[in-house]
Amino acid sequence: MFERLGRFVVYERWWVIVAWLAAAAASVAFAPSLETTSDQANFLPGSYESIRATEIAQGAFGESDGATATIVVKRSDGGELTAADQDTVSRLAEAVTNAGIAKVTGAVTAPQAVSPNRLVQLVTVGLGDNPQDPTLTAAIKDIRTASDPVLANTGLERLVTGDIAMYADNEDAFNDALVIVGAATLILIVLLLLIIYRSPLAAILPLIIVGIVTVVSTGLIATMADVFGMDADPSIEIILTIVLYGVGTDYILFLLFRFRERLRAGDQTKPALVTSVHRVGEVIASAAGAIVIAFLALLLAVFGAFRSLGPALAIAVVVMGLAAVTLVPAIVSLFGTAVFWPSKSWKRTPKGTTFQRLGRFTGRRPAVVALVSGGLMVALAAGSLFMKTDYDQNAQLPGGTESAEGYEALQAGFPAGALAPTQVILQADGDAGIDPGSLAGVADRLRAVPGVGSIMPGPDGSPATLSDDASVARFDLLLAGSPYSNEALALAGGELRDVAHAAAPPGTRAYVGGLSSVFADIKDANDRDLRVIFPVAGLLIAVILALLLRSLVAPLYLIVAVVLGFFSTLGATVIVFQGIADRPGLSFSLPIILYLFVVAIGTDYNILMIARLREEARLGNDPRTAADLAVEHAGPSVGAAGLILAGTFASMLLAGVSFLMEMGFSVSVGILIAAFVMAMFLVPSVTALIGRRAWWPGHGDDARPTTADLDRAPDEAVLADRP
Repeated sequence: MFERLGRFVVYERWWVIVAWLAAAAASVAFAPSLETTSDQANFLPGSYESIRATEIAQGAFGESDGATATIVVKRSDGGELTAADQDTVSRLAEAVTNAGIAKVTGAVTAPQAVSPNRLVQLVTVGLGDNPQDPTLTAAIKDIRTASDPVLANTGLERLVTGDIAMYADNEDAFNDALVIVGAATLILIVLLLLIIYRSPLAAILPLIIVGIVTVVSTGLIATMADVFGMDADPSIEIILTIVLYGVGTDYILFLLFRFRERLRAGDQTKPALVTSVHRVGEVIASAAGAIVIAFLALLLAVFGAFRSLGPALAIAVVVMGLAAVTLVPAIVSLFGTAVFWPSKSWKRTPKGTTFQRLGRFTGRRPAVVALVSGGLMVALAAGSLFMKTDYDQNAQLPGGTESAEGYEALQAGFPAGALAPTQVILQADGDAGIDPGSLAGVADRLRAVPGVGSIMPGPDGSPATLSDDASVARFDLLLAGSPYSNEALALAGGELRDVAHAAAPPGTRAYVGGLSSVFADIKDANDRDLRVIFPVAGLLIAVILALLLRSLVAPLYLIVAVVLGFFSTLGATVIVFQGIADRPGLSFSLPIILYLFVVAIGTDYNILMIARLREEARLGNDPRTAADLAVEHAGPSVGAAGLILAGTFASMLLAGVSFLMEMGFSVSVGILIAAFVMAMFLVPSVTALIGRRAWWPGHGDDARPTTADLDRAPDEAVLADRP
């Protein structure tokens, strides 16, 4: 099939190129825009308690998950706020309300907004119902500008904080980081490809291909999201770009390395391209299939951000795989050997290369290579046993900003949880309503829970806010610690819920909501998804490998190698960030990121190497010689692809943002392990040790002629196929 495809795309190249350009133009003209949301609660099913609590509060009090900012006011000398100071803060709230600032719905303060020690007073500013509105960052700047004249010469100072303010303060840092990472990525890809091929055309080819594929796949993804009403996380665009550059560069390298190999063997340009598509097409299709299976396994997730990410990335990989075996050879056929210009290295086979020496050593000492490579991965994997998960997203942001200082100042007078109160919602089962006299007892039991700092009084000074029909009561709890911390999540999702449920008066039900509760449910969903997705994806990838290799043995140790690669990557990250950098834990989203980029994309390298091992065996080589030749011939493409992809992620270390640095380090190390330890050494050495049994029960290593072999040396090929 791939031989016929190769002949078509090489000899009918203009039809192929025009078809791709037409598809890109249609995507730009007709596809809808891709809508995203960063509200993590939107990705949780309504069955989770935090979501149920939010829905009840919205129905009873007309509240939504609106955006707010908090103005923290304190004396410049650190003293207590006087009555005159509190009057000034009230005027500040009025000034912000009447300043005509876009998106500001009002600013309020109250006596209960003054801390018990009178060191801090809070002003809450409403910013509308859409926390994802990108114009809110401008509102934060206007709020600060409007506040300054009121506080001038009063001895008071203000600090605007909250989630929106933190985003506004760090927007420049993230924008600068993305510019740095994007520029470094493009420069690195071009530079490494220039070093590998010594050709400017070969260096920019991946950029052209990925650009076209990005336009087509983004249009298809946006259409899918529009038709099925799916929400998408804002990170999908960044992840999509990295995935396409990753797999796209890999597949183009696989094809160009084989094309150069066929030219060196004496093939003419077009037959060499046809043979390259024939030989590498099955590898690319299988590799893309494995990645698509891994991504589609995310459909099993209950967390919507993962579930929407899976099919989107699967579409992108399918489009990229199709482009690799159609658009790439079509474009290369236009230039022929000029694709390597001005280098002449494609004309001669290098002698005594590093990969030849590594191949010979692997073939001669497979047990030593397997022991060293496998032992290194096991040693690194041990670090994963000490992994801790961190859900504190604010800790991942740069410090020294006004919002960060405001959050610290707030804690001088209020519990840290004041920035995001945890809500306990009581709902009456029937029409009788809630007895106001029972609320004090519930409040006492909630206040006694370790980790609860205080309970904010209601408008009339009561311990809770009661709805107009008395069917719902809301307790606003301020946790003693950060609402994003692991301790807060464990409290909101554990003991606090238990106590709230038990304290609910007869005829009522209790639900715990608020940010800490939402993240507690996200943690639960995340843990569940990882337990389900990983085994299912591993099984399905094993099926892909079994179909490709017609074997049951080889897929087993390939999957074991991939799993070991995942845990060794995780372990290395734990050692560096939790050990050396003394971080409290790794970001909760890191395991799924490693799954996407290390497990899924790293499988490409295994497939390329095992396919080359089978190819060398089919040419009549014994298992150790096959390992020798596979490392010599497939090693350069695996190494180049791994180095480029790892370098792409390593550029994130320049970002200066903790999460991006953590992601960049872990994925780059994982890709290096997958390419240079697992695929290049562990897989060929284990295959050499197992021998022909690796292909059981099929006969994948049986010597057989290929079209290229028959064209090149028919007599030798036929003799090689005889028993």
